[in-house]
Amino acid sequence: MTDLSVKAQLAKAMAEDFERDLRRDGIPDEKIQPQIKRSKDRLTSAPVVVLLCLDMSEMDSYPDEKRQQAERTMAMQSVAAAGLQLLLAAHAEGLGGVWVCAPLFAQETILNTLDLSESWEPQGMFYIGYQDASPEPRERRSIESVSLFL
Repeated sequence: MTDLSVKAQLAKAMAEDFERDLRRDGIPDEKIQPQIKRSKDRLTSAPVVVLLCLDMSEMDSYPDEKRQQAERTMAMQSVAAAGLQLLLAAHAEGLGGVWVCAPLFAQETILNTLDLSESWEPQGMFYIGYQDASPEPRERRSIESVSLFL
């Protein structure tokens, strides 16, 4: 989405969910408001916002829970893989992208606000545009500490 009015409408609706959740968590108001503002600003200032959704309506259906859950996991992995490819493509074009998982916490709100099909399950959102600056690389754990080589 690129339309500022749509992004602003979505940012407002999602902020209401976010604020409700933060209040339930017992976060004080003076800490909530800056988080809400940052969340809204990020969404509305991004030149392009891409919403990634999972849709199980075309997936196989199984009578047992184990295989049905495996099918759902496979669909989620497919969404994540598609998202990674989109970020790599954006990078190849000289664009920056940020993946946020806020849609997982506001699925119904997003569906209602954007008038999307109920079969779509928002999973993530990308903010894409030209970078103002490159962030400093974070320190990473060694590959040996997170992998098992057999």
